[in-house]
Amino acid sequence: MNNGSESKIIDGRKLAKKIEREVKEDADQLRAQGVIPCLASILVGDDAASKLYISLKHRACDRAGILAKDYHLPSETSQGELTELIERLNQDDEVHAILVQLPLPESINEQEVMETIDPSKDADGFHPFNMGRLLIGNEGLVPCTPRGIIRALDEYQVNVEGKHAVVVGHSNVVGKPMAAMLLNRNATVSVCHVYTQDLNKFTSQADILIVATGVKHLIREDMVKEGSIIFDVGITEENGKIYGDVDYENVIERASLITPVPGGVGPVTVSILLEHVIKACRSSIKN
Repeated sequence: MNNGSESKIIDGRKLAKKIEREVKEDADQLRAQGVIPCLASILVGDDAASKLYISLKHRACDRAGILAKDYHLPSETSQGELTELIERLNQDDEVHAILVQLPLPESINEQEVMETIDPSKDADGFHPFNMGRLLIGNEGLVPCTPRGIIRALDEYQVNVEGKHAVVVGHSNVVGKPMAAMLLNRNATVSVCHVYTQDLNKFTSQADILIVATGVKHLIREDMVKEGSIIFDVGITEENGKIYGDVDYENVIERASLITPVPGGVGPVTVSILLEHVIKACRSSIKN
């Protein structure tokens, strides 16, 4: 890859390190006041990918000076048992943020679990209370991936006001909250999904394109506008190799900025989780 292409890359690892340094400073200040920022993570079952994600989050906590408490429950754990644990953690003043690693076993209702978490300790920002506040422009604890994308846009001095932003994927984790955050910043937003007819018509008009579908190379070179800014949130593993939703090697020639996979959105998402722990910790002190 030539230097011209390198200048187009949104370096998620570099940005994540910067955010981690900021979090470490905040955590050190809190510790000096006698408060240890604490994240409680809950993993149900032995899904390999989930175990890896929890491990990555805990290592990030260690680097940033955040105490990570690990609750690993067997896959046969009932909804009631999981709810009981969350309610205990809600009442524990030494726990400032709670993370339930998804997906959960099919026997457990994920939405009900999310609603059990105290909104002020909602590390992932998935509680309906926090989602509702996001919609009216009050961005407290919000989903980490879209928040990380907004941080990256700020870091690379991209003003989204008046820009046409196209979000591909309408999940509660990325697509919907991403659209709300862009609207909060006065972008013109189109949301596309599996039922959208003529996806190309939308993506080719996007000044900012955010793709979160988990479909390998869904977005090709002919589907993007010259000079567009592209965030690839999707990840697919095939024969031991990782792919994004965007055909990166070809699309990079048309983009002005683009995230690689891996090393783009993922590391920033984890660092935003750490920010949320600090935010929740400070909120608990005020209250």
